[in-house]
Amino acid sequence: MIEPTLIPQRKKPRFGFHSHTENLNGRFAMIGFIALVILEVKLGHGILIW
Repeated sequence: MIEPTLIPQRKKPRFGFHSHTENLNGRFAMIGFIALVILEVKLGHGILIW
């Protein structure tokens, strides 16, 4: 029996729910949340009071 010499490689999908996109989205969410907390501390009140 002849074994194939080339093994096909799967390409990562460009969209959808995948671990690398979910990690990136989570990191941006954490940065945004920390920025909002810092803004509220500097202003002395919540952002929704405007």
